[in-house]
Amino acid sequence: MKLGTPLSKSALKIMLLGSGELGKEVIIALQRFGCEVIAVDRYKNAPGAQVAHRAHVIDMTDATALRALVDQEQPHIIVPEIEAIATEELAKIETETETEIIPTARATRLTMNREGIRELAATELKLKTSKFAFVNSIDELKQSIRTTTGLPAIVKPVMSSSGKGQSEIKTETDIQQAWDYAMSGGRVSGVRIIVEEKVDFDYEITLLTVRTTDKSGNNITQFCAPIGHKQNDGDYIESWQPQPMSNKALENAQTIARTITDNLGGRGLFGVELFVKGDEVWFSEVSPRPHDTGMVTMATQRQSEFDLHARAILGLPVSTDMTAPGASAVIYGRIDEAAIEYEGLEQALEIEGTDIRLFGKPESFKKRRMGVALAHADTIEEARQNATKAASLVKPKSSGPAQ
Repeated sequence: MKLGTPLSKSALKIMLLGSGELGKEVIIALQRFGCEVIAVDRYKNAPGAQVAHRAHVIDMTDATALRALVDQEQPHIIVPEIEAIATEELAKIETETETEIIPTARATRLTMNREGIRELAATELKLKTSKFAFVNSIDELKQSIRTTTGLPAIVKPVMSSSGKGQSEIKTETDIQQAWDYAMSGGRVSGVRIIVEEKVDFDYEITLLTVRTTDKSGNNITQFCAPIGHKQNDGDYIESWQPQPMSNKALENAQTIARTITDNLGGRGLFGVELFVKGDEVWFSEVSPRPHDTGMVTMATQRQSEFDLHARAILGLPVSTDMTAPGASAVIYGRIDEAAIEYEGLEQALEIEGTDIRLFGKPESFKKRRMGVALAHADTIEEARQNATKAASLVKPKSSGPAQ
């Protein structure tokens, strides 16, 4: 792939559809190789928009608006970074223009919808998954719990992100509340709901899987060390790398990750989520982009997940080598307000081996991720303790009355 000079006729133009905190880091990684990057998001001043060469605000589920922007910018490459995109139009762009979709339009369509990817994994590829059903009404949800999943069960919209709309049904009295929460958490209105058997696992991992090409154009798949993580209703709050696991479990995890990503095809980094119990591994989900739990790689790897994604997109050599055990911990907004301030960074950064990333989101909510604390150490336990302590010391606060 020819790399040139941004804002010139030789520029390699890359458009990101979705420009939050993960997109921001991808943009920075791409710019290090001289790419001209266009950030697109559904709200103004998204984190990635603050560092891109240009930024646009559109409803990316609007096919007409999406196509008009692509025609205007004429990017060489489009990198979808969120789920809420008009994927049918993206497929047309892939076939009707010279623009390349990363990893592919098909992969984007399948993975943005839990129904598509779960049917592919369980039905076509015969991967081990939890028992599941897709439902359109609360009556269908009740019936599926009785006949398919049993209780406890996990309920979530087929289209959502960061745990939005996800909850656990422990007893029948929880069904109505879980249904209402799932319906409110979808990326689009009126979405279907997936109900899953709750797997009795020992731990969850994210297996970052990189698909790139060698000098001869042959596909190469590489794996990062497994990432363990702690969630609250599907929303990541802490992650660490490496997650200790048996050689057999790791082998099974890599086989599942290779199988699903080979089928999806294309280049780039995939975040494959898996459940592990002993040597047994279940497929859960896959995202064809950097994963929120993978932010820990900014403290643990020579090339972070964002560096790996950028290099794979550009067809450049990658390295998944670790440099030290590490951990990440989420910094929440804690207050509902725009243009907040932060205190406690000095104390947080005094902890050995720590670093802080503040995302620059223009508006804070109590449970919105506004930053992340990172730590590397000699052991996973020490890194987790330091990351969690650093995150607790960074305290968002009101910036006072508007000027």
